[in-house]
Amino acid sequence: MGRGRQKAKHTKLARELKSYSPAVNYAALERELAHPDDDQYVDKWADQYNDEDEDEYQAQQA
Repeated sequence: MGRGRQKAKHTKLARELKSYSPAVNYAALERELAHPDDDQYVDKWADQYNDEDEDEYQAQQA
C-alpha cells in the first residue's frame, strides 16, 4: 500500500535530476584538460638511480 508514496518520491527526484544544470567553470575545466607544461611531469627521482638498460650496457662494454 505504500508503493504510491514511494513512486511519487522517485518521480519527483527524477524530475529534479532531469532539470538539474550545475554551474560550470569552463575556464577551470579548460586549464585542467589542456596540455600540461613539460616540467610538470618531470621525474624528480630519475637522477638518483641508473636505468637497468644502462647498467647492462656498461657491463657489456667492460
